[in-house]
Amino acid sequence: MTDELQQEENVTPAPEETTEVAAEETAEVAVEEGAEETVEEAAAPAPIPVPTGRPVQTVGRRKEAVVRVRLVPGNGGFKLNGKTLEQYFPNKVHQQLIKEPLVTVERVENFDVFATLRGGGPSGQAGALRMAIARALVAYEAEDRPALKKAGMLTRDAREKERKKYGLKKARKAPQYSKR
Repeated sequence: MTDELQQEENVTPAPEETTEVAAEETAEVAVEEGAEETVEEAAAPAPIPVPTGRPVQTVGRRKEAVVRVRLVPGNGGFKLNGKTLEQYFPNKVHQQLIKEPLVTVERVENFDVFATLRGGGPSGQAGALRMAIARALVAYEAEDRPALKKAGMLTRDAREKERKKYGLKKARKAPQYSKR
């Protein structure tokens, strides 16, 4: 019985040999049909695919908040500093804002989001997380970029808190004027 198995293994060609033969045959067929590549097609680099098993990591910023996100293929779960989305952001508006990039590209149930959030307040962190998720989706699938760009999710909101000036109570608020 073992002799039969060894004979069968010897008869089947190695996978490397079959791919080389198949590649040569397709090249010969293309030459025979007269298919020629233009200079533009040959010079254009192929897009680099992101491995499906590997997480995509990005950063998002808003006001004083900085968020680092890992986007992993999964079933739509969120882990934000070790908590769920509902625990970390009890406000429904913030939850909706965070899920917006996934809803725009219709992939809410396709990815798990693991995030580390630092600095700022809830609104700044929610905005930073939204941007980081959008960037991760673009890094994962380049065809999603136009939809996310049009929705304004890839643009950094550059508004920062203005510094306090000397002689004023806040950045622009002056003390009450007294005539006498």
